[in-house]
Amino acid sequence: MKSTGIVRKVDELGRVVIPIELRRTLGIEVKDSLEIYVDDEKIILTKYKPSRTCDVTGEVSDNNIEIADGKLILSHKGAEKLLKEIKESFQFE
Repeated sequence: MKSTGIVRKVDELGRVVIPIELRRTLGIEVKDSLEIYVDDEKIILTKYKPSRTCDVTGEVSDNNIEIADGKLILSHKGAEKLLKEIKESFQFE
């Protein structure tokens, strides 16, 4: 885990402001949902993604597939886009 050096106080309603720099870096937009986990003494916030959401296109479907031991979920369009980018990046023919 990487320390940012940022410290925030909790207000009387239990709210904490996440700095705009972190939200931009992590792609968290206004009205996005965050999932809350507790690990021992730590509170962990992650951007909520419904299961079966394509990591490339954001498309949610039961037809999406998991690859790389479940680390990557792809829709058909996401797989096509990823394959095209891989071919271009590595100059495959």
